Amino acid sequence: MPEQRTQVTKRTDKGRRSPSSSLKSLPSLSPTGSFIPLHGGYQELLSYQKALVVYQATLHFCDRFIDKRSRTHDQMVQAARSGKQNILEGSQASGTSKETELKLTNVARASQEELLEDYRDFLRARRIEEWTPAHLYARRLRRLNRTPGANYETFKKGTEHPDPAICANVIVGLIKVTNYLLDQQLRRLEQDFLNEGGLRERMTRARLAVRSRERPK
Repeated sequence: MPEQRTQVTKRTDKGRRSPSSSLKSLPSLSPTGSFIPLHGGYQELLSYQKALVVYQATLHFCDRFIDKRSRTHDQMVQAARSGKQNILEGSQASGTSKETELKLTNVARASQEELLEDYRDFLRARRIEEWTPAHLYARRLRRLNRTPGANYETFKKGTEHPDPAICANVIVGLIKVTNYLLDQQLRRLEQDFLNEGGLRERMTRARLAVRSRERPK
């Protein structure tokens, strides 16, 4: 599935994130000047929303098409869960450690890539072709991914289709979108860290600002 313009998010005054068209709107410093920036609000990150759909779809897929006693079943479910949970943990940790947020977001990205390969193994083992970007259903999936507020129900017809070829390809497409979003997120987090540093740098700047205000004039 080709890369597509996908809405990302920004933090609001209450520490939550609201929709925005650019990752440039993800501030790392609190507008109040606190050295602990606004954090959390992972539920509104599109990367988390897509990863949640991938996790729900993988649970259903594995229970239908992968032997529950097999190691592959457990590995796929755990990879899907890791792809979701590490976005959550990184978002929550971002207030005190941008480095931890970067690491956990990267773990989420790696887990999604592992899961993608598992689905491709499933397709290869059954000689099922992966949809090309020009495939009719792939184009339909791209349109669905642009749906505002898209959730599991948006993709349920595909992820729970009786034909495993359709199910696997739909989930592969969803993973590709999730990976794209995580790549964008990682680039922004890296830039934030380079521009603003971590907690120690913010603490130093905040303390110097307080001292400056306390100096007698």
